[in-house]
Amino acid sequence: MTHLRLILLTLLSLPGLLSLTAAENKKKRPRVALETTAGTIIVTLFDETPVHRDNFLKLVREGYYDGLLFHRVIKDFMIQTGDPDSRNAAPGAQLGEGGPDYTLPLELAWPFRYHYRGAVAAAREGDDVNPQRCSSGSQFYIVWGKRISADAWTGFSNSLYDMSGGALEYTPEMAATYRSTGGTPHLDGQYTVFGEVTAGLKFVKHIQAVATDRNDRPLEDVKIIRARVMED
Repeated sequence: MTHLRLILLTLLSLPGLLSLTAAENKKKRPRVALETTAGTIIVTLFDETPVHRDNFLKLVREGYYDGLLFHRVIKDFMIQTGDPDSRNAAPGAQLGEGGPDYTLPLELAWPFRYHYRGAVAAAREGDDVNPQRCSSGSQFYIVWGKRISADAWTGFSNSLYDMSGGALEYTPEMAATYRSTGGTPHLDGQYTVFGEVTAGLKFVKHIQAVATDRNDRPLEDVKIIRARVMED
């Protein structure tokens, strides 16, 4: 009887233990706070892209992003930062070419990580000079994007399938996310998505809507005051 009671208690407590384990695993994912002039944006990094995760944490701990501008902003698309040349840049200066003297290999974590609204991904040079689609060592963008209509979705789905030679396909859940939340599916399979905004998405919304010049640089600087790794 005692043995049976012990088994029963163990089974009853199992859901709680599983929930705790899941919560702990989620909690352990590294988080970075981007304290910007618009507000604080919290980015949670993905373990499925370890090279990008570790590189980003290293740069944050070194203070690399402190004082950098969101130098490229396109409404209803994305906001981009990470160019060291943007620190104390003169008004109107064209930016976007700076970074460390290395690149990172493409890390696709398909189908778990893709370009839904709030996704954080590594910028890179174009396919014509970068056919392996290696990432910039420091520049990244945060996705905003638009909600995708059912009619438009078929085109995006077919395009991804053709581009990847049939290797990548969208799941019904991914399609539902794009239709309900929005994003930039035309970038899927081509850029490394290594994190997501888990707090402060309203500040991303604000930044993506600011007025910009012909080079997509905000007319009034939007800056990362400080980036820091959040310790749980």
